[in-house]
Amino acid sequence: MKYLARIHRLLNSEDGPTAVEYAVMLALIVVVCLTTIQTLGTRANSTFSKVSSSLTTASS
Repeated sequence: MKYLARIHRLLNSEDGPTAVEYAVMLALIVVVCLTTIQTLGTRANSTFSKVSSSLTTASS
């Protein structure tokens, strides 16, 4: 009977779904942050490459 009471309490507990919801939100935030950082890095690399080639051309 004690075992069944624990299972019933576990199934009715709302702590589990809340933790899962937070984990999903955290995963989505991480994906958005990584995508943004990658895009900014690509754009910065492109800008530095353009400046470098401009400086090389101007010094020749």
